[in-house]
Amino acid sequence: MTNDPRDESDTEGRGGSGEPVFNMPTGILASLVLMVGIYILQAYLLSPVAEQSFVITFAFSPIRYLYPLSEQGWEWLWTPVTYSLLHGSVEHIAFNSLWLAAFGTPVFRRIGATRFVLLWILSAAAGAGLHAVINWGQPTLLIGASAVVSALMGSACRFAFGPGSRLRFGHLRPRLGVIEALGDPTVRVFAGVWFLGNVLIAVGLPLLGDVSGSIAWDAHIGGFLFGFLLFGLFDPQR
Repeated sequence: MTNDPRDESDTEGRGGSGEPVFNMPTGILASLVLMVGIYILQAYLLSPVAEQSFVITFAFSPIRYLYPLSEQGWEWLWTPVTYSLLHGSVEHIAFNSLWLAAFGTPVFRRIGATRFVLLWILSAAAGAGLHAVINWGQPTLLIGASAVVSALMGSACRFAFGPGSRLRFGHLRPRLGVIEALGDPTVRVFAGVWFLGNVLIAVGLPLLGDVSGSIAWDAHIGGFLFGFLLFGLFDPQR
């Protein structure tokens, strides 16, 4: 894709470089394929008993940390990350995949594969960490890439928004400081609406019908704050 953000002429859905407007980096496609493949294994190829064991082994649960780590397996170590690859329904994975494609694409193009993987791992852990603090000692099972997607949204707020900006070329924009980003009206509106939705879910307002109670709003907030506040640690561009 062209590196000149001024070359934005579209002809029959294609950019001036001849590439599709919605062409995603290979790393984002690989992430989507991995999540879909795991869901197919989990939901359609495993027996009910094996699926339950699979989810318990790789989902995050705060109750693990009530017991001495030396007296249990290594699930306490990997589940703060592996839960982000599991999903509970077709709707769940479709929703996360849509936002991963939208916000993961500019972030991946900007920071590259290695930093993207590191951002995924640490933002998943940040979401799990806040979820554990809010639900300490509870036998909840946290699954889904929502915390990571939220971190990508927060990261994008540091560079991809602004007057006349388009996510397609957002990765070429300069990175804003935290205060600078909060001074941008587009970022304030986006982040404000996003936080309001999660707060309403937290207080029990059924924004999405009967499924709102199962939405891990705390993991979302943990991921978003991680991406927004710490994106500069992953960004190679000055």
